[in-house]
Amino acid sequence: MASPFLLLLLLIPLCLLVLFLALSFLARPKSVRIPIKNRHVLITGGSSGIGLALAKAAAAQGAHVSILARNAKRLEEATEEIKLATGHMARVLVADVRDPQAVAQALEEAGPVDVLVCNQGVFVPMELEKQDLEEAKFMIDVNLMGTFHLIKAALPGMKSRARETGLPASIAIMSSQAGQVGVYGYTAYSASKFALRGLAESLQQEVIAHNIHVSMIFPPDTATPGLAEEQKKRPELTTIIAGSSGEMKAEDVAKKALDGLKEGQFIIPCNFDGTMLAIATAGLSPQRSAVTALFEVLGAGFMRFVGIGFQWNWYSTIQNWHAKR
Repeated sequence: MASPFLLLLLLIPLCLLVLFLALSFLARPKSVRIPIKNRHVLITGGSSGIGLALAKAAAAQGAHVSILARNAKRLEEATEEIKLATGHMARVLVADVRDPQAVAQALEEAGPVDVLVCNQGVFVPMELEKQDLEEAKFMIDVNLMGTFHLIKAALPGMKSRARETGLPASIAIMSSQAGQVGVYGYTAYSASKFALRGLAESLQQEVIAHNIHVSMIFPPDTATPGLAEEQKKRPELTTIIAGSSGEMKAEDVAKKALDGLKEGQFIIPCNFDGTMLAIATAGLSPQRSAVTALFEVLGAGFMRFVGIGFQWNWYSTIQNWHAKR
């Protein structure tokens, strides 16, 4: 007679197989491949940092790239960098994403977009009590409202384009790991980035029938000119806590982002910490991959335990920091 232990060993793979088959049936939206070669990719914040790295990567893969930002001179310098790196010229669009009319005019000038990457972002770290409300409003206007303005202006053309070509389109929104978990000193910034998640989840349901697929990109601290400026202003506690997540190069984030959006991933993590955060915060977000869904289902409880451990560490750090003062 087989022992209970042996029966258990036989049942575990069977249960996993049944769970995987169920998730394969349930996972939605369905899997998709989004080509970018010979397609129009518009990237905001494309004059530097992650946006410029994304523009280079997309151009290198044969995309017709447009970059949008406020500073015309920096945009021209960026186009030269893109040409030197890839041999392709990028189109320049000058607009402030806070201005819906300027955005609409720029998108009209650009023509229909196949892949829209809302990469613009600003960050002023500070405790809420000390932060001027105009700074908080500035972050919300650029990070959140700017994304609304871009998507609203681009959607009609994207729908028509997807219908005419029969090819899937993509809207990728650059968030942050601070859009998955709140951190000391990020009160306004995290608010602007957390809001993007709700925007993206709802938007995906609204546009899926038009073959448009939404992605959220969650990079950690990334070596960019913006990060260097931001680190000068960070509260000490923010540096201590945020420093626990590794820094990435803009080119590495761009590669992860581009690979993820081509697969239509809703959540695109950029490093190991990001993958763990993605599992811990999956919630009711769309999931195309049955394999990833399986990890989310099996790992949710464990990741909650790990998350509680992180919170213990952060709150202990805050308590000790204040005790020393």
